[in-house]
Amino acid sequence: MSDVKHVVLGVTGGIAAYKAADLTSKLTQLGIVVHVVMTEAATKLVTPRTFQTLSRQPVTTSLWEVQDWRPEHVELGQLADLMVIAPCTANMMGKIAHGIADDALSTCVLANRAPLMLAPAMNPAMWQNPAVQDNAELLRKRNIKLIGPAEGHVACGPGGTGRMVEVAELVNEICKVLDINTGE
Repeated sequence: MSDVKHVVLGVTGGIAAYKAADLTSKLTQLGIVVHVVMTEAATKLVTPRTFQTLSRQPVTTSLWEVQDWRPEHVELGQLADLMVIAPCTANMMGKIAHGIADDALSTCVLANRAPLMLAPAMNPAMWQNPAVQDNAELLRKRNIKLIGPAEGHVACGPGGTGRMVEVAELVNEICKVLDINTGE
C-alpha cells in the first residue's frame, strides 16, 4: 500500500480562489497528490492551467469533458484521502447541505467517501445570513469540518467575518487529518 496521500481540492468562484493556487503548490511540495476540481465560476478567476501546472495533474472543470469512459467524479471520490473545498462559497455550502449535484464539484462531493473539509469565504453579510448559518450548522452535524471563515479585510469592502483563512492554517489542518508531519 502506498504512503502517497491524495487530496481532492475543490475550488469555487470566490475571489479567494487565488489562495487555492498557493494551497495547491504547498500541498504538492509536501508530496501530496492534489486533484483539482473547479466550478465554472472559479475558472473566471484563476485558470485551470494554473492548477494543472502547480499540481502536475489534470484539472476537472466539467462532467462532460472526461478523458475516458470512467466517471471522473466517482473515481476521485474513491481515490481521495481527504476532500477540501477552498474557497467554499455560500452557494456551494448550500448545495452540499441539501444534496444538490449540478456540476463537477458538487457531484464529486456526493460521490466522495473521504473526510470533507470546507474553507468558507464570502461577504460578511452573506456569512451572517440565517440561511447560510443554518447550512453551516447542518454541515457540522454531518461531521464536515469548517475551517473559518476568518475575520478581516474582504475584497468587496469593509471587513468582518467572511474571509478565507490563511493558506498556512489550511495546510496545518490538512496535515493533521492526513497524519503528515510537516517538521514544524
